[in-house]
Amino acid sequence: MVMREALAKKIAWISVISNIILTLGKIFIGWYGKSDAVFADGIHSAADVFASVIVLLVIKIANKPADKEHPYGHGKAEVIVSEIVGILLLLVSIYVVYEGISGFFHKVESPSILAMWVALISFVAKVILYRSSLRVAEQHSSKAIEAIAYDHKADIVASIAAAIGVLLSIIGERFDVYFLLYGDKVASIFVAYLIFKIAKEMLTEAFDILLERNINIETISEYITIIKEFPEVKRIDRIRAREHGHYVLVDLRISIDHFKTIKQGHDLAKAIKGKLMEQNDNIHEVLIHLNPYFPEEK
Repeated sequence: MVMREALAKKIAWISVISNIILTLGKIFIGWYGKSDAVFADGIHSAADVFASVIVLLVIKIANKPADKEHPYGHGKAEVIVSEIVGILLLLVSIYVVYEGISGFFHKVESPSILAMWVALISFVAKVILYRSSLRVAEQHSSKAIEAIAYDHKADIVASIAAAIGVLLSIIGERFDVYFLLYGDKVASIFVAYLIFKIAKEMLTEAFDILLERNINIETISEYITIIKEFPEVKRIDRIRAREHGHYVLVDLRISIDHFKTIKQGHDLAKAIKGKLMEQNDNIHEVLIHLNPYFPEEK
């Protein structure tokens, strides 16, 4: 748990520092170089800075053990962060679309080539940050770090789109192809679409977890396979599992022979719980209810 928290903080701090540098560079060069797309990408990076700071504040809370007031733990704190980031990105996408469309009604100027180089540097940096963050998020089942990784993912395509938009505008001015001058404006709207898409994915997943949607059927089937390895289990009456941030809670109802003693039932439940948690390190708790099974039952 301590190692997981330390890694999460490390990823968040790396994200904060890198995004501050990229934000300042893209906003300043985007404004100075007259590139709406690069400026919009800078606004998105500013949202990333805010997201990373929120993650740093909530990581300690999410990793706190269960207590009297929160018997299921504090894992959903990370999900709430993911939802906040999603809402923030949604608002950013609306702002960028507005700025991009309004640009069509003003005099068009070709951006500076410096804006294109800044966008390309951002692209390379974000590829590295996305891959490293996602790897850590998957290893430690962290929704908070996953939220940071998705932010980096949005920036990857956004930065390359901004670079292409700037390049098209420069080509349009140099070769007197008027419609290409709008390449930067079009790129800024495309960046807004990418930001919106990521925001939608994050919000959908966060709402599903907060509403305690059952986890995917493939994972449930894996749990069932493990349970059926115990011959004492005559029937699985119900199984459900829900994500609680970076861990999973499983509720299980099984039927065993009616003549089994309480001690035998307890030992069986303990063995099933141990096997499930041994083969799935993200399972935090397994609650098992035992029902009596009679041979004449179908």
